Amino acid sequence: MKTMGEGANGAPRRGAGRNGMAVPGVGLRDVAQAVGVSTATVSRAINRPEVVSVELRERIAAVIADLGWIPDGAARALTTGRSQTIGAVFPTLGLGDFPRAANAIQRHLLAQGYTLLLACSEYDPEQEFRQVRKFAERGVDGVILVGLAHHPDLVPFLQQRKLPFISSFVFDSARPGRCVGPDNHKALVRMTDYLAELGHVRFAVIAQETENNDRAGARLAGIRDALAMRGLAVRPQHLAIGTWTIEEGRKLFAQVMDTDPRPTAIVCGNAPLAVGAILEAAARGVRVPEDVSIVGYDDIEIMSHLPVPVTTVRVPGEEIGLRAARLILDLVGGREPDYPLESEAEIVVRASSGPPPGEGPASPRLHPAG
Repeated sequence: MKTMGEGANGAPRRGAGRNGMAVPGVGLRDVAQAVGVSTATVSRAINRPEVVSVELRERIAAVIADLGWIPDGAARALTTGRSQTIGAVFPTLGLGDFPRAANAIQRHLLAQGYTLLLACSEYDPEQEFRQVRKFAERGVDGVILVGLAHHPDLVPFLQQRKLPFISSFVFDSARPGRCVGPDNHKALVRMTDYLAELGHVRFAVIAQETENNDRAGARLAGIRDALAMRGLAVRPQHLAIGTWTIEEGRKLFAQVMDTDPRPTAIVCGNAPLAVGAILEAAARGVRVPEDVSIVGYDDIEIMSHLPVPVTTVRVPGEEIGLRAARLILDLVGGREPDYPLESEAEIVVRASSGPPPGEGPASPRLHPAG
């Protein structure tokens, strides 16, 4: 008895094995012939199932399974105008919450039938722009970016092509429906206020380079603005800017501590810098927090397992990734988001922060980050 997967002589039909595994050669026409309908009907059943009867959809699905056919993405793009792919460019996948966000983006996109194309710019706007152009050449349906600082031609390029895009890990109320993430400025205002309420007045900042990194710039501005509201400022010798590595954190900690007077609180612009500062303090015999308080931004796993666990701003990377994936698909589908886009940045108080030397314990007031 001949099955749908067999030819006239009982052998497997061209392109399909009896075990249902896909074999090159089967196409839309083979499915249509086996069902006894036009190729247009099969295409509608795949791309617009709501316009095809349930009975016919089930017949077509059974034949597709029997033949082991996998619909070609390029062919689907021709009929739907979509490639079912989303491109995302991260500055790096070796820092903080970016890997968690990328995983969350991929999980949500896969669940919705989309594929993620992922690239890293290494904080280089030219490289980011090249990668976005490659995404456009591949016909992606939308692009997820990080932050708001980009090559000057990048946004016009996307707008000219009417290619939907969003910015992640940043929130800007002036760009409604296009940004998803924390308010970096507000988060560091809150962290600085927390330290000031402990009694600190001499602040140092160990930060990542702000060029091509608007998030780092917003954090630095948040520290300065919070201090200015109290009539305070970061002294020039207490501001150290570098790269984002643990080794750099050690070097920059030494730089700001080899000053007179020493700071009593050090705010680090990211997690690796804070880890480096904690390690260098231990190597130098500087007590944390008795001699100096050290706080960070981002909450990588090691920060809670160091000899002195680090007080930090926790950013919900997985939540940001999920919302970024939802938002870009909503924009692709012409829908407005009905969920919050600003992610709450939480201050996690651990052992690395306390009152300045010579002062008794204090109980700073912590307020919700939202």
